[in-house]
Amino acid sequence: MAEVARAARVVLARLGGAVLVLWMVATLTFFAIRLIPGDPAEAILGGPGSQTSPEALAAVRAEYGLDQPVLVQYLAQLARLATGDLGRSYSLDQDVAPLLVGQLGGTLLLAVLALAVAWLLALGLATWSTRGGRVAWYLGSGLEIVAAALPHFWLATALIVLFSVWLGWLPPISTSGVSGLVLPVLTLAVPLAGFLGQIMRESLLTALESPFVLSARARGESERGVRWVHVIRHASLPAISLSGWAFGSLISGAVVVETIFARPGLGRTLLNAVTVRDVPVVVGAVLIVAVGYILMTLFTDLAQRIADPRPRAR
Repeated sequence: MAEVARAARVVLARLGGAVLVLWMVATLTFFAIRLIPGDPAEAILGGPGSQTSPEALAAVRAEYGLDQPVLVQYLAQLARLATGDLGRSYSLDQDVAPLLVGQLGGTLLLAVLALAVAWLLALGLATWSTRGGRVAWYLGSGLEIVAAALPHFWLATALIVLFSVWLGWLPPISTSGVSGLVLPVLTLAVPLAGFLGQIMRESLLTALESPFVLSARARGESERGVRWVHVIRHASLPAISLSGWAFGSLISGAVVVETIFARPGLGRTLLNAVTVRDVPVVVGAVLIVAVGYILMTLFTDLAQRIADPRPRAR
């Protein structure tokens, strides 16, 4: 019974924390979008250059509740969100939930593939740099620092010039095929791989000097077995714990990548909504990203417990 009660408290604490995070995200997003100059009513009617009449603007403000005080609008939005209603888009005149769900799949595919590629690149580079001697160590360290510092927009432009303009191997615009995913995925994966690679390399060195590695070698295990059975498993723990944060950064990076490669997705939809001050779409998109971040954090916590059973044993 004590174990069940403890597990119930952990679940309730996680749920309470998730609700608090979602409330804070919705609140900050709502008031941040209000700081952007411009009138949402004008955006609904076609933008500042549409030359709409004051009567039309007043009618739109009354229809969408924009004539109410900001606090009243905020409370009305919280009430809608509490029932699962994301509202209706100002600029597109359609329900926000199906709009965002339709764009979510492409962004999730991009983020998951980029995370997987980043892990492969980071693990390969970290393993090679710890086995190749001093030269490989410094070269791997330099590559990781450079990769982690690359801005997405610069890397995307460089990849387009290299693989699309000079070599002609890949399309500059993201298409529906596999080839259209390569450049966007690499744009997101390379900087993340540099960051994860630095963490993995330090963890690999620490694990190689740990007592359990010396014990495994004393038992006659091969060097390859020691690395892949013991060292990689323990060295990956810090990177696993950071994968939740990494997934969130990939979603935010998708805003730039989807815009540059003209790829439909949640990030591009969010950018367009911010431009026209479409508050329901912005809040809904940010909430979906927050939910994805929370779920990914729970998944990485589970993966870390599987890779390292010591916290569970305690």
